[in-house]
This record gives sequence, structure tokens and C-alpha cells, in this order.
Amino acid sequence: MINSSVPKDETVPTRASLPDRLKNLDDAASWNEFYQTYHRLIYSVARRSGLSEVEAEEALQDTVIAVAKKMPGFTYDPGKDSFKGWLLAVTRWRILDQLQKRQPAARENPPPPTATADDGTRTDTIERIPDPVGMDLTAIWHEEWQRNLLQTALARIKRQVHPQQYEIYYLHVVLEKPVREVARTLGVSAGQVYLAKYRIGRLLKKEILALERSESNPASTSATA
Repeated sequence: MINSSVPKDETVPTRASLPDRLKNLDDAASWNEFYQTYHRLIYSVARRSGLSEVEAEEALQDTVIAVAKKMPGFTYDPGKDSFKGWLLAVTRWRILDQLQKRQPAARENPPPPTATADDGTRTDTIERIPDPVGMDLTAIWHEEWQRNLLQTALARIKRQVHPQQYEIYYLHVVLEKPVREVARTLGVSAGQVYLAKYRIGRLLKKEILALERSESNPASTSATA
């Protein structure tokens, strides 16, 4: 059941307006939200692109710095662009920077200026940026984005429901433990396991739907950038 003793996430700024709030570099809360929301995504994509742990950490750090530099003047047309696509372009360049550091000769032949994504916000610019080591980085980004979306939704729901309800759901649905094993481990009935799966499953679907809607409609006030 919903835990009334746990306050809903009403004090956390909505992610839909995050790009606008990030224009204020002194808004520590919004920048912390940005980092907490996207750092796993950026790091995971960097690692899957072939970077080492150290290189991936540097790519993450450089991406955050690049975003900070560009956000004060960041603008986009919700009908054509997305913060998601722009962030991918920035991340891709930082990954390429790390790969080029491995090859001194590459630094002598940098990509043509017309291909840069850092100075623009249009997502079609992404198509002109080569993928690292021939990988389909766009596909990896979308896959990791969905994974990050699920993790974000679960984190928000965890703060809204009773701890035992969430633990039941996590063990049974996320970790795919059998009903009997979950019931035995947590000392609950099979009926409680099914009920937690149903109730939290409904909440999760609503949260993910809200995030996906706001992804395609940045002007919305309820979810992701």
C-alpha cells in the first residue's frame, strides 16, 4: 500500500523544466538533479563505447562541464529538438575526445568545424557526428536511456511506497525471484506478493508514461527533459 508517512516527491523540481532551470548556474539543486539523473547514463554509454573506467569518468566530467558552458544560451524548438538528443551529441563528442587522446596523430587531424554539436541545439546535428570506433552510439544511447528511465521511475516510486511493498516488488519483478521464494524470504503471504506486484506495477507504468510523454513534449510540467 501507499506509505502515507513518506512524503511524495513534491519538493523536487519537475524534470520537464530542467533545461530552463539549468541556465542558472547558481541553481545548485537543479544541477544536482541533472547529475543524479544523467550521470549513470553518460558513464554507461561511455563504457559501452570502449572507454576504460578512468576515461569514462573523464568523459562524464567533461560532458557536465560542456553542458554547464552551453546551458545559459540553450534554446530549442520542442517540435524539432529535444534535450535528450542534444545531450547525446555533447556526450558523443566527449567520448570521441577520450578516444583521440589514445592516438596522438588524431589530434593533428581534428573533425571539421561544421560537424560540431556543441555550438548548436538541433538534434539533426547528431547525424553528422561519427560514432566512436564504428559503433552505433545512438542505439546504445537509446537503450541506456530506457534503462535509466526505469531506474529513475523506480527511485521515485521507492520514496512513495512502504519499504516492504517496494522490496517485495523489487525481488519478484526486478530480480525475477519466484513468488514462494519472495514470500519465504520476507515472511509474507503469496497474496501480498501479488498485491505488491499489481499496485507498484501500476505506479511504475504511470511514472514511466509521464516521463516518456514529457520526453517528447519538453513543455510539459511532469517529467523528463
